[in-house]
Amino acid sequence: MNARDDVLSNIRRSLGVTGHESTRRSIVAQRLEQAPRGPIPARGQGDAAARMATFVAEAQRVSASVAMLDSRAAVPAEVARFLTEAGLPLEIRMGNDARLVGLDWSGMKVLHGPSRGADLTAISHAFAGVAETGSLVVLSGTDNPTTLNYLPDNHIVVLSAADLCADLETVWARLRAACGKALMPRSVNIITGPSRSADIEQTLLLGAHGPRRLHILVTP
Repeated sequence: MNARDDVLSNIRRSLGVTGHESTRRSIVAQRLEQAPRGPIPARGQGDAAARMATFVAEAQRVSASVAMLDSRAAVPAEVARFLTEAGLPLEIRMGNDARLVGLDWSGMKVLHGPSRGADLTAISHAFAGVAETGSLVVLSGTDNPTTLNYLPDNHIVVLSAADLCADLETVWARLRAACGKALMPRSVNIITGPSRSADIEQTLLLGAHGPRRLHILVTP
């Protein structure tokens, strides 16, 4: 028995309990389930249109670019436009996300799997967006490998409009509901704009520790 177990054992003995009583365990579970939420900023609130307007403004404020698409099928054409205008080759890397793999990528070279650092452009699909900060939430896994978020120079992220949340607290609640405790992803990546640093003489440098461009594609 370690010191912690010894202390807890003495407490239980003084209370005359074992710690396995169903009533006590039920009370603890209820308190966790009904824990009050903390203060939520008003900036990201409002109806769907207001949340999207805030998201776009905040994303652009941190140097991300945003394209509003009429359908998910329009994603490859917008990716090709973005790459062509940036003078980049028509080549991207993605994971196994069915929402991306199933699109028509003809005319473009598509690589699959994690990046090892040699890719210029990667594309991921976000789990959610955060209107309050213009952030994207991307879950780790084979569908959207974490290395795609950080190693390529250019990162394209697809966000379904229905997955835009007002605040980060709502994102966590959705994640717990969607995954459950046993199936939570190994990491949750919160991306706000391209990588940047102003450590040297307060001069802003994009791409300091990751992508220098972040292009967000919002689909219905």
